[in-house]
Amino acid sequence: MTNQLILIIEDDIEIVRILQAYFERDGFRTIAATDPLTGLAHHHRLKPDLVVLDVKMPKMDGYETLAALRRVDDTPVIMVTALAEDLDKLQALRLGADDYVVKPFSPLEVVARARAILRRTQGGRASTVRRLGAMSIDTDAMTVRVGDDMLALTRTEYRLLEHMVRSPNRVFERSELIDACLPEGEAMDRTVDSHMSNLRRKLGAAGLPNLITGVRGVGYRLDEPHG
Repeated sequence: MTNQLILIIEDDIEIVRILQAYFERDGFRTIAATDPLTGLAHHHRLKPDLVVLDVKMPKMDGYETLAALRRVDDTPVIMVTALAEDLDKLQALRLGADDYVVKPFSPLEVVARARAILRRTQGGRASTVRRLGAMSIDTDAMTVRVGDDMLALTRTEYRLLEHMVRSPNRVFERSELIDACLPEGEAMDRTVDSHMSNLRRKLGAAGLPNLITGVRGVGYRLDEPHG
């Protein structure tokens, strides 16, 4: 199982749905955008683990989008295009793409390539445990421990905690938590609040009552322990 987030930037909604289905079947989370500007906004807010990026899009093509991504960080990127010429491949790689697939492609191949890139760039199993004070999150096994005790979290509670632990002390808006963590059909502010209430109760019972703080009118913050 995995909980890594894949951002798909592609203007063909049918391709988006196919890729999302295959990635999610393999245990990934996904977020999609059908235009580059929305995709860049998602990337800024959600910090995905990998981006699948179409080349031919209106207003702003994939090469421009890749260049914009590379100006801010080194998130792995797989370029997807109908163009197979070597010149296009060289341009994508020169701009910093990690891989390149040509339409029509096998969705299984895209998922396999994504897994290989993530293994290489994130160091495999050695980097799957995130720690915050007495709490440790194994992102490969999708388990959370406080000391020696394992927390019995639902999948959504786990997703919320794992997403927030990436940026301690930062305020997460409810809309961001919905996009990143909630299954389709649960996208409501009060649903976030319900899951977060249960998560805070479980953390409190494990000895971390003040780890997550509600920020009135905005969302939630995960506080990094001091001392």
